[in-house]
Amino acid sequence: MRVVFVHGACVRDGSWWWHRTAGLLRERGVASTAPALPSCGEAGLPAGAGGPGLAEDVAAVRQALLADDEPTVVVAHSYGGIVTAEAAAGVGSVRHLLLVSSYLPEAGQSLSEFGDGGPAPFLDVDPGAGTFGVRPELLVDTFLQDCDAEVQRQAAGHLARQSLRVTGQPAGAAAWQQVPSTYLVCTRDRGTPARLQREFARRAGTVVELDTGHHPFLSRPDAVRDLLLSL
Repeated sequence: MRVVFVHGACVRDGSWWWHRTAGLLRERGVASTAPALPSCGEAGLPAGAGGPGLAEDVAAVRQALLADDEPTVVVAHSYGGIVTAEAAAGVGSVRHLLLVSSYLPEAGQSLSEFGDGGPAPFLDVDPGAGTFGVRPELLVDTFLQDCDAEVQRQAAGHLARQSLRVTGQPAGAAAWQQVPSTYLVCTRDRGTPARLQREFARRAGTVVELDTGHHPFLSRPDAVRDLLLSL
């Protein structure tokens, strides 16, 4: 088995966000990878108007999935669920989807169709530049309140401005309709409240809850490892 981790919005360096769980999986002989998402400026092209969008993110993740025919579990975090819905569709090696505080869009649905209705207070949106990002001063309290001080200190260096286009671009497929799926509800998540996660999770095959914030793979990597090994 291998794991492909698809990170969320407004961050870069997926391998950093994933590193604590990846290390525990490696001890059990499970390899993992975290492809870069071009819409977050990770492909050498600036994010923003005219820059990479959802299609480029989908292509990057699909390339990672097709690079190996080993049975694969895809871990999609937050916005990563929009990317994974299309990227994992029709890929025979993908055996399971784990959605972490994430989205399971129907084909034709976009990120903007999920949520609570108004702009999230923790986001800084710049329509003129065509980008959005997390307000650094709200990063820890919103997303990392249950992580240790080392993670909290380092995380700001792994934020990114992302192309605003991805919020309105629709997923072209719904892999969760083809592949077994598990939804991990993070009950202490202050970015995507648990009540919304439970609503999104109705489309998943199985639902598991964990008493964590938005990034359980950093705050409780042992629990995420155990869940993955059970899949």
